Amino acid sequence: MARRNHNGLTDKWQVFADTYLADPELNATKAYKVAYPNASQRTCEVKGSELVRKGEVAEYIQKAQKARSERTQIDADYVLKRLFEIDQMDVLDILKDDGSLKPIREWPKIWRQFLSGMDLSELWEGNGDQRQIVGVLKKIKWPDKVRNLELLGRHVNVQAFREQKEVKVTLQSLIDDLIE
Repeated sequence: MARRNHNGLTDKWQVFADTYLADPELNATKAYKVAYPNASQRTCEVKGSELVRKGEVAEYIQKAQKARSERTQIDADYVLKRLFEIDQMDVLDILKDDGSLKPIREWPKIWRQFLSGMDLSELWEGNGDQRQIVGVLKKIKWPDKVRNLELLGRHVNVQAFREQKEVKVTLQSLIDDLIE
């Protein structure tokens, strides 16, 4: 039997768990491949799925995730709060009345944190010494609001995308089912 470390894990289980925790997607197949590099893809898929649920490994992963959440102070509430803030972003927060952009230092913090992209291009006219700037093209890409709503809607308490089914049961139908 393989030796266990202070976490109650074998060396390979420890590599698996640490790799799994480091992966933003929490991909058990990839983590298994790192811990067991000679395993086939199919074995990695099956065994990775099993190992992530194995008692000692699952307990270690759960404790590590809890410790990380406490350390970073990022939990489900934090994520939902940020998604809600993104949902509330309004383009009027960064535009002047004439449609031009306000200076970035005047933008609300949420815009500065969650802007997906910003391109600035100078528009020139003429050649040589006659060349002069005639304008600046500014492109701003904000977060994908539809994707943001999907993430909010997937929250357990919201369940906006869960299919609802209505089931009507009568005493007679129950009796009929029992008789059959």
